[in-house]
Amino acid sequence: MSDSGKTPPLGGLLHLRGNALDKGAPVALPITTSSMYHLPGLPDGSDFYGRAGNPTWAHLEHMLAHLEGAPCLAFPSGMAAIAAALFATVTSGARLLVPSDGYYVTRRLSQRFLANLGVTVEERPTASYTEGGFEGFDVVFLETPSNPGLDMVDLAAVAKAVRAAGGITIADNTTLTPLGQRPLDLGVDIVVASDTKAMGGHSDLLMGHAASRNEDLMQAMEDWRIMSGSIPGPHAAWLLHRGLETLEVRYARMCESAGLLAERLADHPAVKMIRYPGLTQDPAHQLAKQQCASFGFLISLTLASEEKAETFINSCPLIRPATSFGGVHTSAERRARWGDEVSPAFVRLSVGVEPVDELWEAISASLHA
Repeated sequence: MSDSGKTPPLGGLLHLRGNALDKGAPVALPITTSSMYHLPGLPDGSDFYGRAGNPTWAHLEHMLAHLEGAPCLAFPSGMAAIAAALFATVTSGARLLVPSDGYYVTRRLSQRFLANLGVTVEERPTASYTEGGFEGFDVVFLETPSNPGLDMVDLAAVAKAVRAAGGITIADNTTLTPLGQRPLDLGVDIVVASDTKAMGGHSDLLMGHAASRNEDLMQAMEDWRIMSGSIPGPHAAWLLHRGLETLEVRYARMCESAGLLAERLADHPAVKMIRYPGLTQDPAHQLAKQQCASFGFLISLTLASEEKAETFINSCPLIRPATSFGGVHTSAERRARWGDEVSPAFVRLSVGVEPVDELWEAISASLHA
């Protein structure tokens, strides 16, 4: 797989805060809940109000910046980060391109609100995203692998083409995290992610982040956060900071297990179709080898019928029927129930950290149920 865009030292991530501690300071990050700060005299850059800054956020953003290799802003959800990136880059009369097969809420936000503000919103499927070029687009939003179909697009090629056409690129990197794919290193202008998923990892928080190496874009997104009030709570920020300390071991286990399960599922008679970028026969495999450091923990599979899919999801004791993904618990759902243009028998499977052989035995039994 690709070694372009080196992942930062993860031991350094784990000790990022600890190596700067004074004697007697707590090793675990404290939670600061104050909405007001001691501020005698004129403002000087110190924390002054809870909507503008918080020490718990600051430590979290330092950790996220270490992961992304770029300045980061924390948000109260992935969609809040996406909204900040879009509202910081589009203006009335702009043309915006979004994937027709990506996360559906990104499309709904664009169509429901941005279009009403005079933004022209256009869609293309991820697998043919480059067809038609990018001339005339002010902002191009990317999601690769796409959620839930796991199609991929060449980030470096698109970023180069969009920049040549005078546009800005935004990439949603939720499914692979900075450990699996590094859009900023491939030329993308802004990366966003839902840290509710693998980054937090325990299905107990809502958070997101945005990162960019462009100072003007970062300032615009920070202004949006302050003025819109789209700020994370300190407890959620603390939970994400704690979750990031175990990200590397969780993510490695999830991806390794997903690769093994995908190979077994590909040969299972109950599975009519499977998508996983790590499979050599997958249409996205060659691009994933070139672009990614890992193939991820998501598997898309199609069974014989909606009934078979529901039985599989609901009868397996080691699968949680849930609409999110990326946690330590393996989870699955039929995405057609939310209106995604997939087969009623399509299942998005998010592999957790369970012992892989036990997980396979449970999955295989449920497929035969």
